[in-house]
Amino acid sequence: MRTIGSILLFFLLFWGNSITAQQAETGDVRGFVYNSQNGDRLAGAQVLLVEEAHITQSEADGYYAVTKLKPGTYFIIAFKPGFDTLVTQVMINEGANTKRDLYLTPIITMQEIEISVRAQRKDAQVSVQSFDAKILAKLPSVGAEPDLIQYLQVLPGVVFSGDQGGQLYIRGGAPVMNKVMLDGMTIYNPFHSIGLFSVFDPDLMENTEVYTAGFGAEYGGRISAVVDVKTRDGDRNRWRSRLGLNTFTSKVILEGPIKKFKPGQSNSSLAFSFRNSFLKQSSKLLYNYANPERLPYNFADFFVKFSANSANGGYSRLYAFYFSDMVDFPNTTSYGWQSTGIGGKFLVVPEQAKTRVDGYFLYSNYRIEQLESDNKPRSSDIGGFNLGMNFNYNFRKDAFKWGLEINGFQTNFQIYNSNDRRISQLESTTELNAYANYRLVRKNFIADIGVRTQYYASLANRSLEPRLQMRYTPYKGWGIKMAIGRYSQNLLSAISDRDVVNLFYGFLSGPDNLPESFNGQPVTHKLQKAEHGVIGTDFRLTKNLTLNAEGFVKIFNQITNINRDKLFEDDQFNQDKPERIRQDFVIETGDAYGGDISLKYQDKKWYIWSVYSLTYVNRFDGYQTYQPVFDRRHNANFVVSYTFNKKNPTDLSIRWNLGSGFPFTQTQGYYEKYDFKDGIATDYTAQNGALGILYGNINRGRLPYYHRLDISASKVWNLPKGREFKSIISIVNVYDRANIFYFDRVRNTRVNQLPFMPSIGCTYAF
Repeated sequence: MRTIGSILLFFLLFWGNSITAQQAETGDVRGFVYNSQNGDRLAGAQVLLVEEAHITQSEADGYYAVTKLKPGTYFIIAFKPGFDTLVTQVMINEGANTKRDLYLTPIITMQEIEISVRAQRKDAQVSVQSFDAKILAKLPSVGAEPDLIQYLQVLPGVVFSGDQGGQLYIRGGAPVMNKVMLDGMTIYNPFHSIGLFSVFDPDLMENTEVYTAGFGAEYGGRISAVVDVKTRDGDRNRWRSRLGLNTFTSKVILEGPIKKFKPGQSNSSLAFSFRNSFLKQSSKLLYNYANPERLPYNFADFFVKFSANSANGGYSRLYAFYFSDMVDFPNTTSYGWQSTGIGGKFLVVPEQAKTRVDGYFLYSNYRIEQLESDNKPRSSDIGGFNLGMNFNYNFRKDAFKWGLEINGFQTNFQIYNSNDRRISQLESTTELNAYANYRLVRKNFIADIGVRTQYYASLANRSLEPRLQMRYTPYKGWGIKMAIGRYSQNLLSAISDRDVVNLFYGFLSGPDNLPESFNGQPVTHKLQKAEHGVIGTDFRLTKNLTLNAEGFVKIFNQITNINRDKLFEDDQFNQDKPERIRQDFVIETGDAYGGDISLKYQDKKWYIWSVYSLTYVNRFDGYQTYQPVFDRRHNANFVVSYTFNKKNPTDLSIRWNLGSGFPFTQTQGYYEKYDFKDGIATDYTAQNGALGILYGNINRGRLPYYHRLDISASKVWNLPKGREFKSIISIVNVYDRANIFYFDRVRNTRVNQLPFMPSIGCTYAF
């Protein structure tokens, strides 16, 4: 041990002296790239040092850095599509960090400049889809309003379970296995029950990244996928308002400067958004033919954001949100949920240090309750905090990032399974996490080499999780990519595998009372774990046409699930009964594998997107192998959008979706069921029992194929003084396809999803 310690100490001293010597001989230039008109940070801008023939790219927060420059004068050329090219000069001093912010002006008159150095990608881009708010308008605006959930549904590997109470399943993972984030903060339920709207206002969304598999060490606590949503700052130049009204919702947005933007100076802004749904009321007037009792959906979303930007590039942002949902089906079920939170994010850029520090904090609470005709309440409550810090260091080409995260929350949960047995939990837990990632960038090769460690305090379990993403570009326009990784999580959901659509979506902390063995092997930990593998390629066939293909596998080494077979309470009186019929939770394993292929064409007028996904999902509960309810084998989406009339833009958008049938558990028969609440004194000859259902083997049936055509048209009128009026007309389910929503076992009737539903709306911005 002393020998190893001596070697490490010698290495650190040698490395530190080398860096000190290099810093004494060279200097750096760094800064942020901004929009010169409104102060927005510009990601993806190319920054070229002419004398070095070295080009770099600004990061998500607009930051760029070029290191190890010999003292002297350099010309910098900065360019980004849609902006005029900037040419400026910078003096590099020995051993100093020179700060130079770059302000790009949106194009009014086109400038052309010869750039002989080709920009290189800054990340591996494996199983990730990145898009900004503008792309949402390319899809049919269901309900006369663009929304994030509508775009997520057309991504490769994403399966959507229904228009009403639907959830997103990403490459074989259940919704609870997906981490949805808002500016670094975890959102527990991001989608409303109507299935057409998320809690995110598209008018305040800056960009979104969706990692469907093989994501890097920066993200943890989930074993399937990540949806990372980032919001923009409020307007820094003048106060603006936007009013919207359609047959589903109404909304208002107000944003403006507290301290106006001036290049090189600090500034601050405020933005808030409120959206309210009144479909429960409007359906009785406008959609009476669709049986308004099937459309009892109301929700409300409120979001406010304060942003302050310092002159040196740092920032601080404070957020608060309130999201709610309410559904009331007459004589059957009613439920509602509320999500509240307050938090913030910050970035610190020290003057001479090369490390940037950013962090976030959040306190939130999510509660859902459901009451059905059986008068057995179902409820779930999760509340707690998230704290995290990230440290970024840029080398000449490479970059190193590491971070720490602390999560603490309490879950309070109760539900009844199909055998009318109550399952409950009240538990507090803390998670301590750390990660490190080194980005290696060479001429035709990029690799993200990372590791994450997760410690789950309530379970006293640790998880060491290596991650790797790589991309090789043998020729211009052709990339080969792969990713592997290990993942873990603590949370699980209360969704039953027996039902295709679940309105109740609660959360539980990972329990510690799991079975001691599974499939003849001892259970050594209480976590849910998975391993991912992805391989793919992409081609830029022409300037505007891109082809992408990927294959993936997810091996779920351990999954915790609600015990659907529980018959007895797990108390001292039933210890002679088998664990399988008395424990609250069971262990399962599984896998998901398949692939997808997508083709995208985009120019100034056309946006064409087509994707086909093939996915197989299996679960093994120790006794049988079955397919979960989201095992949609075939899923295809086709989107076409065309823009014309440049002065007052008009968009026409069409989307067609085809999906194979979901698995479901068939009904074999019915019987009269007694709960024997009076014990042996129960007189079953004089009482009427409840309707009992005899289920077939789990998920051995298949629902019919799903397909639906949506269409929308919008037109914008640009008015004097920066005002804008926009009208939208949309139709859901154009040819009125009868897609099944669920089968009511008690009434023995089929209930379909949304029928033909036109809507109209408008927005006015001033």
